[in-house]
Amino acid sequence: MTHGQIVNGLPVSGAWQDGDPVGRRRFGPATDRALEVGGTLPGARLTYETWGELAPGRDNAVLICHALTGDSHVSGESGSGHPTPGWWRGIVGPGLAIDTDRFYVVAPNVLGGCQGSTGPASRAPDGKPWGSRFPLLTTRDQVVAEYDLMRHLGIARWHAVVGPSLGGQRALEWAVGYPQQVSKLAVIASGASTTAEQAAWCHTQIQILELDPCFNGGDYYDFAPGNGPHRGLAIARQVAHTTYRCPRELEARFGRDPGYREEPLTGGRLAVQAYLEHHGHKLARRFDAGSYRTLTRAMLTHDVGRGRGGLVRALAGVSADVLAIGVDSDRLFYPAQSQQIGRLTPRGETAIIRSAHGHDGFLIENDQVAALLAGFIG
Repeated sequence: MTHGQIVNGLPVSGAWQDGDPVGRRRFGPATDRALEVGGTLPGARLTYETWGELAPGRDNAVLICHALTGDSHVSGESGSGHPTPGWWRGIVGPGLAIDTDRFYVVAPNVLGGCQGSTGPASRAPDGKPWGSRFPLLTTRDQVVAEYDLMRHLGIARWHAVVGPSLGGQRALEWAVGYPQQVSKLAVIASGASTTAEQAAWCHTQIQILELDPCFNGGDYYDFAPGNGPHRGLAIARQVAHTTYRCPRELEARFGRDPGYREEPLTGGRLAVQAYLEHHGHKLARRFDAGSYRTLTRAMLTHDVGRGRGGLVRALAGVSADVLAIGVDSDRLFYPAQSQQIGRLTPRGETAIIRSAHGHDGFLIENDQVAALLAGFIG
């Protein structure tokens, strides 16, 4: 499969492939997976990483669900098969808030992802990449796959399930769909169902990807190197990254300043334009456009109340202790969504952290997040 230049040991499209360095990854069993919308995804598997040791009583396991463009590499450095350092290495590790000296931490790469788990770049039974044939996945499909991984690991009940952003949607689906398997639930900067505004952001990004002529309906994996839909993915990421930050921060950091030695009046960029382009191209070098569409579509369809009598009834069935953490400046998942989870779950509470960084505060405000999680999980 040749679909991009090689950067940091990975194709520009970012899809992990057989033969790439494995790093800390482990592989769950391949399973023919029935899907919520009908049909089957054959031979589906998850990759995952673990830290710490499972206690003899098997009662110290913590599941971490990553956000949209995250992966299983929660803690540790980059290299040896991992394109980025651990995305929550300030939270997960020995002596940290999620203490790997005490807890057995499991972090899977989500079904539909591109860092080892089955996704659009994976090979279908005919030996060709799934591409446009990859089915629609929902949050429930992804959680069912994680439930099977839990059983494979011999874990009967999670001491805690923790997830930020898109991972928070899966974490909440865990507590609603498998209430007896979750003791504690921490949902960070997330919501119980996708709002109309969030669906609009998802729709826009999917359209941008699909309009890139190199996307080719999703069948681009055998294109010549460098000819994949990298521009469409980069622009979609620029739209998303705008929602991850807040207006106050963007104005304070960039204002109307021109980019480095550039003059907007003669065709140059403002500094904020250069900033967004940097983050767009950065993602295109480590992530797969097909997975980005798959996971964004899953986010668009997220609703824990679907088929369960509505959101209020679904949340009322959660038996876990719940901590819903919001970010005061978040304009993607507004704090009101966190407050809703805390209010409607029987054993729920809400905490709002202060941040000048918007939605990405869950990645940046380590001290505040750590203090809340350490007290709740420990």
